[in-house]
Amino acid sequence: MVKIGIIGGSGLDNPDILKHVREFAVETPFGAPSSPLMEGEIEGVPVVLLARHGREHTIPPTQVNYRANIHALKARGCTHILATTAVGSLREHIGRGHLVVLDQFIDFTHHRSATYHESFAPHLPLHAPMADPFCPRLRNTLIEVATDMCLDVHKTGTVITIEGPRFSTRAESNMFRQWGADVINMSIASEVILANEANIPYAAVAMSTDYDCWKTDEEAVTWEAVLQVFASNAEKVTRLLQQTVVRLARQPEETTTTPELHEFFASFPYEYLIRNVPDFPKAGIQFKDITTLLKDPQALRAAVKTMTRRYAHSAVDVVVGIEARGFIFGACIAMELNAGFIPARKPGKLPAKTVRCEYTLEYGTDCIEIHEDAIVPGARVLIVDDLIATGGTARATAELVQQCGAQVIGICTLVDLVTLHNDIGYPVSSLVEYKVDEE
Repeated sequence: MVKIGIIGGSGLDNPDILKHVREFAVETPFGAPSSPLMEGEIEGVPVVLLARHGREHTIPPTQVNYRANIHALKARGCTHILATTAVGSLREHIGRGHLVVLDQFIDFTHHRSATYHESFAPHLPLHAPMADPFCPRLRNTLIEVATDMCLDVHKTGTVITIEGPRFSTRAESNMFRQWGADVINMSIASEVILANEANIPYAAVAMSTDYDCWKTDEEAVTWEAVLQVFASNAEKVTRLLQQTVVRLARQPEETTTTPELHEFFASFPYEYLIRNVPDFPKAGIQFKDITTLLKDPQALRAAVKTMTRRYAHSAVDVVVGIEARGFIFGACIAMELNAGFIPARKPGKLPAKTVRCEYTLEYGTDCIEIHEDAIVPGARVLIVDDLIATGGTARATAELVQQCGAQVIGICTLVDLVTLHNDIGYPVSSLVEYKVDEE
């Protein structure tokens, strides 16, 4: 099913274009999007509306959380994105109020995070193709509808995206013209780059509101002039979007998303699903309660899939889950990796002969055990727990595995209280990190 995400620029983020509107305040691994998502319908077609600069246009271009915006739309199931933007014209023939269906961009920003790769998604393709960044099918549909509406529309155009929030100098404006740019704005390149990484078809219709400052027989651009032109033409762009949405739904196009992309954009802001319980089990302790995450089936599945993916090519033979919540994630990860599962338990819990490892706690000692025939020498072992704090139990479990002649390839946890432990001696991977002071 087609589900259209619309990113509205100044004056084009009005939820009144939707029927049966519901509002969603969402979070992503990159923080909150610019505004709550407004989800509704246009002639029966599901649509999600997002205000790029916030509902009150309070977010300047560089501070827009582009990664969260695209992630939020993808995670809500949007199959396509249509964007609107105000632009300055760098060409005489692109007059005020004219529309441009963009086909190329030049990125002249300097301070933005314009990739999902980084540390958040090392499994995604590192180098995204960008020769033709705007979806041809979406562009053609916008052009067809605009032509049918007898609008002043330019079928191609190169946009240069500058950092902002200041406008260009006259020297810069003339330089951009020499580079081949047709229009100028402060947002589109950042969005379309991320949409391409997310493998979601994206197109943008730009409304020319001014001539920037290259045209010496015209007054230089001002924000007030931009708003005036945009407001006077917003109604026609709104109708263009509505009719484009309907036409796209009549001729749906299948889009493909790799399993890695699907899992990434279905991921959850795990830290918001983990409840903090103060003064438990004693005063001064901030307890991280994962039961609020476990009860959400989609979050639980996403957590297991993400934790598993990190070891998909590590040739894991067995997973050792530490009592007790380590059993939850350990068993699931073992099944995903087609590996065996071994419980590491406190004394007196295992029925057959065991091997054990004692370790020191703040006020005494404790012990961890496994069956002596559980791990064969040379096995590659992944240790799993829900949380790592001081690291004593995880370190003892690793030493126990080594006593059996096996190799520890890593320690995997949902939560890592990173400031409570020093180097454990084994690589640790976690989904959520908290920096806390040791009580």
